Amino acid sequence: MFFQRLSAGFTALALAFVPITVLAQETGGLTVELNKIEASDSGGCSAFFLFRNGTDNSFDGFEMSLAILDTSGVIDRLLSIDAAPLPVSRTTLKLFEIPEIACEDISEILLHDLTSCKPQNAEEMDCFPILELRSKAPVALVK
Repeated sequence: MFFQRLSAGFTALALAFVPITVLAQETGGLTVELNKIEASDSGGCSAFFLFRNGTDNSFDGFEMSLAILDTSGVIDRLLSIDAAPLPVSRTTLKLFEIPEIACEDISEILLHDLTSCKPQNAEEMDCFPILELRSKAPVALVK
């Protein structure tokens, strides 16, 4: 009887922490989504990115270094993009041009470095642990 109550107590205690853990995973992150790509007038590729800032901070600095891979999986070029500012609790749309490569010639975009991730009124930080990448485009976005 004692062990049944003790077991039930531990089960209730464990379940009490489940919603908190789930909530922590659903909030507090920063999501970068490659939403769409389309041919640009200059012969390159326009990439539409959505930045969803679910953290408690606005970011004054957010720069990504991207490797653009062709359909053979070979790096075609490196591209640095500055997405700042990223306001707190907001989704921001940013358009970036990938010059001199057609959209259909891109297989993957690799985030190989965050050259800046600076919350407002704070020091630079490592954003990789809170960063989630997604793609709705036919091109993968990976880290």
